[in-house]
Amino acid sequence: MASHYCGYTGKFCVVLIVYGLLVLVQGERNKDLKKRNVLIFVADDLGFETQVYNNTVCKTPNLDALASRSLIIRNAYVAVSSCSPSRAAILTGLPPHQSGQYGLEGRGENNFNSYDVVKSLPAILRTGGIKTGIIGKKHVGPDTVYQFDYEKTEKTNGLLQVGRNVTFMKKKVQKFFNLHGNSQFLLYMGMSDPHRIGGKTGEFGEKWGDGSPGMGIIPDWQPVWYQPEDVIVPPYLPDTPATRADIAAQYTSISRMDAVIGMVMTELTKFGYLDDTLIVFTSDNGIPFPNAKTNLYEPGMGTPMLISSPTDTHRWGLISDALTSTLDITPTILDWFQLDFPDYDILGKKVNLTGKSMLRLVEDEPTEGWDDAYASHVEHEATMYYPMRVLRSKHGGSKMRLIHNLNNRAPYPIAGDIYPSPTYQDLLNRTHRGVQTHWFKELGDYYYRAEFELYDLDNDVLETTNVADDTQFEDVFNEMKDKLKDWQNQTGDPWICYPHGIRYKGGCGSLYNTKPGMKFGFVKDTPHIQDQGSNHKIHKHDKRNKIQNKISNTIL
Repeated sequence: MASHYCGYTGKFCVVLIVYGLLVLVQGERNKDLKKRNVLIFVADDLGFETQVYNNTVCKTPNLDALASRSLIIRNAYVAVSSCSPSRAAILTGLPPHQSGQYGLEGRGENNFNSYDVVKSLPAILRTGGIKTGIIGKKHVGPDTVYQFDYEKTEKTNGLLQVGRNVTFMKKKVQKFFNLHGNSQFLLYMGMSDPHRIGGKTGEFGEKWGDGSPGMGIIPDWQPVWYQPEDVIVPPYLPDTPATRADIAAQYTSISRMDAVIGMVMTELTKFGYLDDTLIVFTSDNGIPFPNAKTNLYEPGMGTPMLISSPTDTHRWGLISDALTSTLDITPTILDWFQLDFPDYDILGKKVNLTGKSMLRLVEDEPTEGWDDAYASHVEHEATMYYPMRVLRSKHGGSKMRLIHNLNNRAPYPIAGDIYPSPTYQDLLNRTHRGVQTHWFKELGDYYYRAEFELYDLDNDVLETTNVADDTQFEDVFNEMKDKLKDWQNQTGDPWICYPHGIRYKGGCGSLYNTKPGMKFGFVKDTPHIQDQGSNHKIHKHDKRNKIQNKISNTIL
């Protein structure tokens, strides 16, 4: 009918119809905005030890229920595998080298904070009249940047209470809903499980609240206990009695995290907000074991991710193979609330989000545009300086990971919670005694890494064979280096010239710090200053040398 009616009026009529449809759709979306909310769950050091990701031993019934009404992301990645920098990335959409949240926020030597000018989700949402709340672990700073309307965190109460006591957290959730439930809201739940604690509460705090002497009782949690012989040891960990006991304790801690999810979902339903709320579930980094947390190999960079949209239900319970990032969470939430990202600069460079809205994924599985995920690490603790830049890519349909270790001539540092763990102590002791470690790596190879690591994940799941030297992958290697360099440019990376150059007068000056006869990296031997914005195009990459792990000087 419309096509026949417009036949004599041409393009103008078509424009009117399209414009009218756009107005109608926008009007409907704006009408819906009056009742839209967001709930974010951020687990602490959780990997894929759940039934959602095919772990048949660790029981997570509440997470399973959430997954049944969510799109399950199979290939989600953190922007950095470290607590505070990762949480800052979730709340700003910026990698740590851009936000300034280089390492752990806190007291003493670990007192890293984001730049004062950074615009976080609470600040942006406030401009739209949206109320924000955080219950649980916050661990980002400064407070002026990450100021929620309602806060019950480690800064107001003990972390055991606000992050692990399900009953205490329930009262705070109820209070937030009573205070702000009539408004559009964002509620951020920062569970402390399954982070390590150690001491009398157990390696993962799994005894706290279990009813045993001196541990008290958490009425809203029924602990689930596991036998070491029953757990599933991931292939990247040593299969030893120490590791198995470690994982058994971790599983019990996960059961308390799962109880928090069930409690919040029950309260959300009781208050009548379930059908108005976009729900995101993820974790801040990999599990606190070797080769995972603070690493950017698959076990450290990979993260669980669920997206539950009440307005797009036809993909509930399905799996997406799109490569997503925790950098996508901020643009997703802004898209949900139909708010623009603010116009501002950091260190004189305009800030643009490199993440994308995942609402596109809940509508349909994309055929393009979701093939890359980037990560950036500076340090975890103050003494753990080990900057890395990473690209995980579906390069030409192949699963690839490129890691650029900017301080590779130093030994890879070990986090303070991983070093004393039963798993790592057993690994150290076995190595020292010269007995079988049952690990797929030697400690020496774990500590000392090549400047560039390139892995073909289709044929090398454990990332044991670095193919950066392989001529078969030369084009892939160079193309991925260029893409990584482009991303560093877009995000204003202060480390863009390192380790073989230094930023100088708006460009990169060569340091001539490779060993004689060996040339590679982003800044080759060049006697003049190179522009940062085009450096990756000016320099052609030389063929890699076999002993790449010995040729880069450390730049501190």
